[in-house]
Amino acid sequence: MLKIKDLKVEIDGKQITNGLSLDVPAGEVHAIMGPNGAGKSTLSNALTGHPSYHVTGGTAELNGKNLLALEPEERAGEGLFLSFQYPLEIPGVPTLTFLRTALNEQRKYRGEAELSVPQFMKAAKEAAKRLKIEDEMLKRPLNVGFSGGEKKRMEIFQMAMLEPKFMILDETDSGLDIDALRIVSDGVNYMRAPNRGMLVITHYQRLLDYIKPDKVHVLVDGKIVDTGGPELALELEKNGYDKYEALVS
Repeated sequence: MLKIKDLKVEIDGKQITNGLSLDVPAGEVHAIMGPNGAGKSTLSNALTGHPSYHVTGGTAELNGKNLLALEPEERAGEGLFLSFQYPLEIPGVPTLTFLRTALNEQRKYRGEAELSVPQFMKAAKEAAKRLKIEDEMLKRPLNVGFSGGEKKRMEIFQMAMLEPKFMILDETDSGLDIDALRIVSDGVNYMRAPNRGMLVITHYQRLLDYIKPDKVHVLVDGKIVDTGGPELALELEKNGYDKYEALVS
């Protein structure tokens, strides 16, 4: 589903990923773990088309389409979704207006009919109920005045409404207490499906107690240096990344 080969990305003239290769089939959840500065967030930003991240080599495909040849909004239309590590506040833009506009733009890109207001509101209420999002939150400007946990729940709410084909969760667990972590994880697990893929980027194994990955990858110095099952995350939690950093230093 997502196929990355020898990807090289730089920012401000500094190369961050150094020939990164990764294959995430449909129906699977893969986790990426690694030390600070390894290139985890660089990967997510490059895949979704952030203009500050320059791809200097390699390929990245989603369902056979060249992601790197598409504009960010086209990548979203193809079904790529990023849950931000630090969701932005957008004063003056109502949450539901923002989301309905985004949803209908993606539907238009795919040649699908727009959702009417009643259709959209019915789906929004169902998704909000699952994520324990109060109506009052939906009436605010996007993320304005939200706590860290509320912002993360709002990211998963957007994901539930957009129904993407492939989801990248960039440190979704950062800033969450246990209750919020459970709610967010339940929302993510609800989206698991045979025709969807997911890449979970995290520092900590605790998130993977709730979102069980099929595979765990270790990213160090811009490369995948090891791959294993869920037990690899437990090993990293216990022993850290020293042995991997020694290999690439």
